[in-house]
Amino acid sequence: MPEVLFSIDQHRSFYDQAVPPHNRWHPDIPPVATVRPGAEFRLECREWFDGTVHNDDSANDIRDLDLSIVHPLSGPIAVEGAQPGDLLVVDILDIGPVPQETGPVAGQGWGYTGIFAKANGGGFLTEHFPDAYKAIWDFHGQIATSRHLPGVRFTGITHPGLIGTAPSHDLLGRWNTREAELIATDPDRVPPLALPPDPQGAILGMLEGDTFERSAREAARTQPPRENGGNQDIKNLTRGARIFLPVYVEGGKLSAGDLHFSQGDGEITFCGAIEMGGYLDLGVDLIKGGMQTYGVTTNPIFHPGNVEPRYSEFLTFVGISVDEDDRQHYLDSQVAYRRACLNAIEYLTKFGYSPEQAYLLLGAAPIEGRFSGVVDIPNSCATLYLPTAIFDFDIRPSGDGPQSIDRGSCARSSY
Repeated sequence: MPEVLFSIDQHRSFYDQAVPPHNRWHPDIPPVATVRPGAEFRLECREWFDGTVHNDDSANDIRDLDLSIVHPLSGPIAVEGAQPGDLLVVDILDIGPVPQETGPVAGQGWGYTGIFAKANGGGFLTEHFPDAYKAIWDFHGQIATSRHLPGVRFTGITHPGLIGTAPSHDLLGRWNTREAELIATDPDRVPPLALPPDPQGAILGMLEGDTFERSAREAARTQPPRENGGNQDIKNLTRGARIFLPVYVEGGKLSAGDLHFSQGDGEITFCGAIEMGGYLDLGVDLIKGGMQTYGVTTNPIFHPGNVEPRYSEFLTFVGISVDEDDRQHYLDSQVAYRRACLNAIEYLTKFGYSPEQAYLLLGAAPIEGRFSGVVDIPNSCATLYLPTAIFDFDIRPSGDGPQSIDRGSCARSSY
């Protein structure tokens, strides 16, 4: 096993760890360790809501989650010799849930998928699903099953939802300026257009005192992906993936977290993956001056992982850029993918699933989302590929019609 450079006691809050993680991006957060290029090491990770989601049949915990605390990131790890303008080469060597533990914290043999309430973050389809729901998934090796979604069984495509380098002071300022400008266009929107810096709930590694107070007021939230990588939620960043991350500060300051047992393209419920704590084994190297040499100046690039489920048969749902009110949009691929998702949800209800169960399934299972046509005015075409083998019944259309049976229910919240 590689050397553990960041340890997590899964029985303690991430606010009470021997070495604190960080849940904001800031260049002044000090590294917890420094490694040389070519090093291999392990990061232990806490699940993104710090154990406040429970293995039960109520979604009140999802309803009441405090977004100010996410995401607890393990790191930063500095790489010797890394300077602004370099590319940090990161290999994902291994990843998984908390090893050999069962218990009350996600990652200890189980994980969860949630639909966030519209008033607390929402999701891709929040106008259709404004309330909180939840599904619990049990892990059987690489397989996930759920008592809240009977009839479904699939191999997880395990990955870190969030991995990235630290921003420079200049880049951090640009993030905060442009996101503040966006918020100002509709400051009362629910859910909000973006999340500004917020000292409440902030944890910044080993920073203390006045430096902590100043940094917490300007540190960026970890929710969105940005130039440094961050919360990209790319399901194919699994074992065997190699990521080329831009370096903006001395040492690079690599951090990671938000581990997922599985996820569909888009993580459409916001808490759409199967969330868990666990471990992440990484290898690092450097390409000096690589940002300019390869033109990787705004976002990372990567080789996908080579260890993942290989489903060969899919039922594919199509959406175009005409919204639910029959309004035409011009080449809007987001609208098109939303319609593809809604079409898949409507289809799955014919087999007995509730719309909420179907929505949770599309967030957690390894579906594939694709932009299939973006040039034929006025309609973009997006497609959603649903693996047929994850069901223990035939979901393909036939002359006999769908077999609708009672498929239970997901966990729901009370209001």
